Amino acid sequence: MANIKSAKKRIGVIAKKTARNRRVKAHLKTILKNFESAVAAGEFDTAKEKLVLAEKRLYQAAAKGTIHRNAASRKVSRLAKKLNGAKA
Repeated sequence: MANIKSAKKRIGVIAKKTARNRRVKAHLKTILKNFESAVAAGEFDTAKEKLVLAEKRLYQAAAKGTIHRNAASRKVSRLAKKLNGAKA
């Protein structure tokens, strides 16, 4: 355990950031799962709405540094490709 005041503060800050990142990632997984289920069910209008939401949330997470911006772009691209492939 840390003895120095600044080290104790850093531990608290890191714990807060870790908790936030976990919440954001769990939320992203739920959104992506909802999108996948909409595509699998053939509900393309719903899937398109969920894609817009997923894109927004992925880019927000990337802006905060929870995930890398290239990872967010890659996931959005794959989701769009999956939706377009399912329609055809």
